[in-house]
Amino acid sequence: MAAHVPHPLKRWRIWLGGLLAAPLLVLALFLITAWVGSSLPRNSEWGEPATGITIMVETNGIHTGIVMPVTTRIKDWRETFPSAGLPREDGQLPPHIAVGWGEKDVFLNTPTWSDLSPSTALRIVFQGGSGLLRVAHYVRPAPSPHHRPIRLREEEYARLVARIEQALPPEPRGTVRTVYTSYEPNAVHYDATGRYTLGNTCNQWVGDTLAFAGMKMGRWTPLAGGVMKWIPEPATQN
Repeated sequence: MAAHVPHPLKRWRIWLGGLLAAPLLVLALFLITAWVGSSLPRNSEWGEPATGITIMVETNGIHTGIVMPVTTRIKDWRETFPSAGLPREDGQLPPHIAVGWGEKDVFLNTPTWSDLSPSTALRIVFQGGSGLLRVAHYVRPAPSPHHRPIRLREEEYARLVARIEQALPPEPRGTVRTVYTSYEPNAVHYDATGRYTLGNTCNQWVGDTLAFAGMKMGRWTPLAGGVMKWIPEPATQN
């Protein structure tokens, strides 16, 4: 008996269904791998000290960043980021800065996620993009699920500072670091080293930076949740 040969229209439907299902399978694989990778700890024996320097890890659900005092005896961020020594739009000097890393074109040309063009998204997926630092200037940010405080030992904070400074390209003698304006109030951007890819995202940069300082953190944290699950939410106050 001759083998059954599917009708050409049926074969076309099978081919189209497979084509449409492939991106969903890739996305599912990425999410599963990200969950597994972010659940495998680095610095598994680390514990928060009773005293030290308090930082915060912030998130908007997609992006994460590290909030630090502008000045401590370990580091004065005004020496690295001149904007940290300037008044905010409300006239107040910022006692805290938030530092994050991301894709340059997105930071500079995408005010909201709805403004992200398909061409930019596809370029990031298949080619990646240049890195850029985001530096925001805060006045006493309140602890919340989106701003979670955590304490570091002074030597751990020193390593955190060193890691962040490594993200800045060398500054030739006699030059001033380029400052880019931001769509976000009270924030600016600075050139950064590194290349943004799906495997090396803004959240991976934060996870790597915290792990370099010595904190307990997942091994691969491309998503915000992979970072934040290692940072306890602050206790609610009645």
